[in-house]
Amino acid sequence: MKWTNTDYEFDFLTNAVEAVLFAGGEPVELTKLSELFGVRDEEIALCVDALEKKIDASSSSFQLVRLDGSLQLCTRREYGEYVSKFLEIKRTAPMSKAALEALAVVAYRQPVTKGYIEKVRGVDCTGIINTLISRSLIEECGRLDAPGKPILYRTTPDFLRCFGLSSVRDLDPEDDEPVQLDISSLAQENSEESDK
Repeated sequence: MKWTNTDYEFDFLTNAVEAVLFAGGEPVELTKLSELFGVRDEEIALCVDALEKKIDASSSSFQLVRLDGSLQLCTRREYGEYVSKFLEIKRTAPMSKAALEALAVVAYRQPVTKGYIEKVRGVDCTGIINTLISRSLIEECGRLDAPGKPILYRTTPDFLRCFGLSSVRDLDPEDDEPVQLDISSLAQENSEESDK
C-alpha cells in the first residue's frame, strides 16, 4: 500500500493493523507492521494511537496492549472468567512466595544466571526456574561467557502482560534506564564460585 495520507487510507491502514493484531493472537512488533504495510514506523504509530482511541471509545471487550515495542489485542480483564470457562482453561495454582522472589530477581536484574538467583535467595532454585519457564514468565536468552557457560534468563512478554506492564522500565518509573546486570561482574562471580 502506498501512503498518501488521505482519511480513507489512514482509516483503512488503522483497520488493517487491527485485523492483523486480531488474527495474530501474539504480540506483533511495530517494525514488523511497518514492513508489512510498507510505511514508516511513525505512520504505524499514528494508526496505533487512532486504533487505541477507537477501541476505548467503543467500549469494546478488547484492549490494545503495548508490550515493549510490540502490540497485542487482548480481552479485557473483566471478561476473562467467561473466556476461560468457554475455552475450558484450568486455573493455575497461585505462585508461591519463593517463585515470586525468584521472578523479582530476574525482572529487576535481567539477564541473570541460575547461580545468581540462588546467591540472592540463598537456596537451590532449579524447580522454581522450571516452574517460571513452564508458565512462560521467564525464558533462556543465551549463555554467560564464563566457565561452564551458564544459561542466562530474562522475563517474557507474558510476564509483562501478567503484571500489566508495557516494559521492564515500568518496574522503576523514576529511572529512565532499564535495570541491567553488569555481565562482566556476573562472569567474575561465576568464575570465583567455580574455583571453590
